Order: sequence, then C-alpha cells, then structure tokens
Amino acid sequence: MKIFLAAPLFSEAERDYNAKTAKTLRENGFEVWLAQETQFIQHDAHKEKKMIYDGDIQALKTSDIVVAVLDGVDVDTGVAYEMGYAKALGKPLIGLKTDHRTFSRIEEVNLMLEAPTIKICKTINDLIDTLNKMKQQETR
Repeated sequence: MKIFLAAPLFSEAERDYNAKTAKTLRENGFEVWLAQETQFIQHDAHKEKKMIYDGDIQALKTSDIVVAVLDGVDVDTGVAYEMGYAKALGKPLIGLKTDHRTFSRIEEVNLMLEAPTIKICKTINDLIDTLNKMKQQETR
C-alpha cells in the first residue's frame, strides 16, 4: 500500500514528527511518500515552484491512500489542499490527529475535511491498525 503522507513541514518539530511517522509506517510494511524528503524551494523561481508542485501532484495521483496529519488549531493549508485534491481523485483519506484541541465544539476539524475522511486516528498505533485492516480488506 502506497501512502501519501500529507503533513505540515515548516518547523523542526513538524519535520521530526513527520519523519518519525513515516519511519513507523515503513517499519510496518507501508511505502510512504513524504514531501519533506523531496526538493525544497531554493531560488524562489516560479519554474522551481511549479516543478515541486507537479511532483507533489504526481505523488498524490500514484498513491493508494492519503494519511493527513491534522494536528494544530486548524489544519495546515497545504494539507487541506492535498486532501481536497486526493478526494477529487477518489483516494481514501485517513486523518492522524494526536492534538486534543478541536476546530469547534461539534467538529474535530473543519467539516469539509472531516466529512470525507474515513477515520481520524488518535495515535500512530491506531493508524497502523486501521491501515492494516484496510490492506486485509483489499486482499479479500
């Protein structure tokens, strides 16, 4: 199962968490694509930005599933975009939200992200269990 790991990557803490999550997924037999492991903007050139964007979109298209890190007061805008694009492609979405803060008293995250998400997992172990169940159903 090829996973597109949609996650914010703008702080050291975010990148460390993403790397830990990707490592755990890989140790459990999943193939993971993680943006922070690809090229970053170096020269602020439009051509370079377009190349990075195109790589991200290609990775979404070739993934089997999107796992989105939903921590924070509000979901990262890039993650939200990737979730919407993936949904338009018909990709299943699973959230990973270890942060106990909610978007509102009736929403875990913004309903436009929560509604199309199969499940919002609270721990990496819950995520692994959910993905393994999906993989088992896939092979039946």
